[in-house]
This record gives sequence, C-alpha cells and structure tokens, in this order.
Amino acid sequence: MGKLPKRFERFLKEYPQVAVAYEKLGGAVHEAGPLDEKTRILVKLALSAGAMMEGAVHAQVRKAVKAKIKNEEIRQVALLAIPTIGFPASMAVMSWIDDILDKKRERNN
Repeated sequence: MGKLPKRFERFLKEYPQVAVAYEKLGGAVHEAGPLDEKTRILVKLALSAGAMMEGAVHAQVRKAVKAKIKNEEIRQVALLAIPTIGFPASMAVMSWIDDILDKKRERNN
C-alpha cells in the first residue's frame, strides 16, 4: 500500500525493542474486545480525525483500503465528525482521507 514514513522506519531501526512492545500492545488492544476488524479500523480513523492527526488518518485510511472498506464508508467518518469537531476540521480530515483514496484511484487507472 506504500512505504512506511521515514520517521517510523528510523524509529524501528533505532528502538527495535520498543517497536516490538508497541506492536504487541496494538495486537492486544485489538483482541481485547468484541469489535470486528472493520469496526476497529473505522473507530481508529474517527479517533485520529478527532485528534486532528494527519499521519494517523493517512495510516487508518491505508488500513481501511487494505481491508476493502468502501470509500463511501471511509468518507462518512469525516461527515459524521462535522457536528462534533466542526466543519473546517472535518474538511481537513476529508482532504487527508482523499490524499490516500486519490492515490489509490490514480494507481487503478
């Protein structure tokens, strides 16, 4: 789906034990409850959007695409955010979502 961000690659190289612990934590929290993979990805996308974390939104959209979640479902997260985080912030989130979905469309054409 694409290369890892350079900063994250450097983190993996410089702190491999921390990276392994981080991966284990991620796996543990995903398995700790009844939510299915699609729901977990959309929830994490919403959390990333609410925190206005562009890189995290990009990562979650990449995961959503890999999981074959429909573009309309991914974009609805930004729409649902409008009353909570406001229109301008939601439009920023939509643009971050489109950063990834537009690249996907370009590759498929």
